[in-house]
Formats: sequence, C-alpha cells, structure tokens
Amino acid sequence: MRLHFLGATRTVTGSQYLLETDRARVVIDCGMFQGSPHDVIRNRVPFAYQPGEIDALLLTHAHLDHCGLIPHLAASGFRKPIYATRGTVDLTRLVLLDSAKLQEEAAQSHQRFATRNPDRAAAEDEATTAELAAATTEDPAAATRAASPAAVTALRAPLYTVVDTNTALALFHGIDYEAEVPVAPGITATFMDAGHILGSAIIRVRVTEGDQERTIVFSGDLGRPATPILRDPTLVTTADYLLIESTYGGKIHEPEEEAIRLLGEAVRLTSDAKGVLLMPSFAIGRTQEIVYQLNRLLGAGTTPHLPLYLDSPMAQKATAIYRAYSDYFDDDARALIARHDAPIDYPDAIVTNDPKDSLAIEQAARPLMVVASNGMITGGRIVQHVKALVADPAMTLLFVGYQGDGTLGAHLQQGATQVRIDGQDLEVHCQVRSISGFSAHADEPELLAWLGNFTKKPRTTFIVHGDPAAQAAFEPKVRALGFATAVPGWRETTELT
Repeated sequence: MRLHFLGATRTVTGSQYLLETDRARVVIDCGMFQGSPHDVIRNRVPFAYQPGEIDALLLTHAHLDHCGLIPHLAASGFRKPIYATRGTVDLTRLVLLDSAKLQEEAAQSHQRFATRNPDRAAAEDEATTAELAAATTEDPAAATRAASPAAVTALRAPLYTVVDTNTALALFHGIDYEAEVPVAPGITATFMDAGHILGSAIIRVRVTEGDQERTIVFSGDLGRPATPILRDPTLVTTADYLLIESTYGGKIHEPEEEAIRLLGEAVRLTSDAKGVLLMPSFAIGRTQEIVYQLNRLLGAGTTPHLPLYLDSPMAQKATAIYRAYSDYFDDDARALIARHDAPIDYPDAIVTNDPKDSLAIEQAARPLMVVASNGMITGGRIVQHVKALVADPAMTLLFVGYQGDGTLGAHLQQGATQVRIDGQDLEVHCQVRSISGFSAHADEPELLAWLGNFTKKPRTTFIVHGDPAAQAAFEPKVRALGFATAVPGWRETTELT
C-alpha cells in the first residue's frame, strides 16, 4: 500500500494524492497549482501515473486548487467514476466550465497576439518550454518564495477545453454525507462534512488487503467551528494514517466579532472618503460569507447602504447553488430562511455579468464596494480592478482571505510598493488592509483542537496543504500532542505498512 504526494506539498495549491494497492489505484483530489508562474507551470508537467489506469477519483470540494485538473485528467485518458457530495458535484460543474471557457478565451487571445508578433511569441514559447523542463527538477517551493510580484492573465494554450470538461463531468457521482461507498476493489470511502464550503468533505478511506485493514483520513480543507451558514467540521477520532491541512499553521484568526467590526469600519471609511472598497474574494464560500456579514451590518444600522457590485458571474451562480442546498446549512442559517430573511443576499446588489459592465465599475459614482474573484489576485476580474485602481489613494484593497506565497495578493499584503500586471509596472498608492477572521480555513488552535479528538493516534500524520513557514510552525505542536508527523515533498511516495 503506497501513498503518492502529487500536490499541496509545502504549498497551498495543487491538491492531489494517489493511493495505490496491489488491486486498485485511487486518486484523491486533482487540483490546479495557482499563484506565481513557478507554481502554475507545474499544471503542465505530465501526470505521475497513467490516467487510464486509475480506478476512481475522490474529490473533497469544488475549489479550483482541488478540482481544477480533472478535465485535463479526463482528456488524458481517465474514464472511471468521480465521487463527491451532491453539493460539490453542482459547484464543480460551475467551476470547471468557467475554467475551461477562460482558458479557451485566453488561448484565442494569445493566438491573435502570436499572429501579429511571431518572433515574440516564438521566444515566449521557447521560454515556457525551458520553464516546464525546470519545473520537473527544481525546488518549486523555493522558486515560489523567490518570485517577484507579478500577475499574468494570458495562457499560450488551454490545458483543457469545454468539450474535455463535459466529458469529465459525465463521470461524477453525487453521494450523501456519512454513506460508506465502495469505490474500487478493496476500497470504500465515507464523506464527512468539513465545514469549509458548501459540500466540502473530510474523506475517510478504508482499505482491505487480505486480512489487513487500514484507514486513511484526508482532511481536505477544514472549516472553522461556529462560523455562519455551514455546519461545523465533523470530528474524527481514529485513523491509521492522517493527512491534515496546515494553511494557517502558526497563525490565529481574529475573533469573529473583531472581523465584523473591521469590515464595518472599512465600509464607513470608504463612505466618508467617497472612495472604493475593493475586496478580492473567491467565488465559492468567501463571497457568500462576506455578503452575509455586509447584510447583517446593514440590517443592524452599523454601516451606510453603499452600492455593492458583485463582479463575479461564478459567485452569483454559486450563491444559487447554496440556496438549493439549505439542508447543508447550520441551524442559525436555516432559522433565518424560515423567517424569510435571505442570509446570503445584500439589498439592491448590482450583479455584473457582462465584461463591459465590469470595466465600467471603475467609472461609477462613488462611494462603492466591489467583491470580485479571485481571492489571491492571480486571475479573474479582480486583476483588472487592481490594475486600474492600485495607484488610487481613495481605493482600499481589503483582503478577507489567505494569500499564498508568491501571489500578487501576498506581495500587496506584505507592503509591495510596485507591482507588474500583464507587463505593466504600477506604483501602489491605495490603502491596503487585511481581515483574517473571515477565513474558511481553521486556524492553528482550531486545527489542534480538531486533532485533539483523536482517541487513537495515527501511525503517521502527514502535514500537507501549507506554505513552508506554516508547516514549520505547525508540525512541532502536532508532535507535542503525541502524533508522529511527516512533511512530504512534491511527488514523494510513502509505504503504508
């Protein structure tokens, strides 16, 4: 029995693991690497296995860094079942079709550029080939940490198309929480609520080999207890092996009350300055929570009623899916629905589906608020808003979520005074603020509290899905709880005895 670590190792994106026995091969997650170009290039490194030989894929949740390479896998020959919760299936359809469409559009744009500038395009393609060769051998974490503050929205060729994506989506099987499902010879899986985003799951995998049974628990991304809308993460008490995320290792979130106070303060300051409050936010999970809190602040009379632009078509579609799965909500959110108080709506919010409407936001009457994807400013409409407004002192860039090493968001959060977006150097004069209390990830004390429920310690607890500094801070504290730990590297293989 072998476990291959193929992503989310010493970084927070690209989640992918291969569980291999003498009878079966099962992949858990198949996510995109996101962030700096040194990370993104790894999406084009060939899979570490033959896709046609995989028996099943288990998906923890619908964020792109966990599901984003599934169509590429299908295009490479994978044709077996993909298991996920029903909510995750619907959200993943939305995420992957959007990803494919954006890639196709970007590739067409690059082709037009290459036709007009053949020499430059040839030089760029040669550079990309060299980057791809280096990506298979270099220390990717070190390359990411050394990256300059930059964002590039163009792609030379799509990793997959809409046709590839529809082929992959036909393989999905929606299942219920807590149902034990046979997924491959000798392997069953149980999906338990992770409380991270709608449909997110901790996956418990039971493997039977002869008269031996082993249990491997994949935490996925763990949510926070007592946060709005969704239920708390399921408590797990036993496992032979555990993979635990470490996104916020070494960090403590602000209390929810403080996060709400800081959000209200940012709204009021924007109103007073007749400025722009720009919030980079992932379309699924974070956007719904931010809208929920803005609605509560407005309802309490704590903030003025500023125009809110929801500049993410995907976020609007995701919100509709959230509404369809209110059975996944916690008791408080369901009580609001029972009182006909829509918990994830903001009065008179302006939805900008058309790209022209998105570009027009920057010229709209101020003050105003904008929530746009994606949350780390590595792609999506948020990049163009930052490009247009980063030099404006009346703009407040408010980070409401994690910024991975090497991303443009991380550089701005850390005080960059100049950034480069699509080849253009820009001075930073806007206000930059951060709120950590809205994170959909458990912080270090919450992760340790979740681990504290284990009555039987795993043989090995693998620290994954975290930047190196977070893992270095987190691992000793896990060991102090009596867990044997390991921090795997990219494409490392471990025998599960």
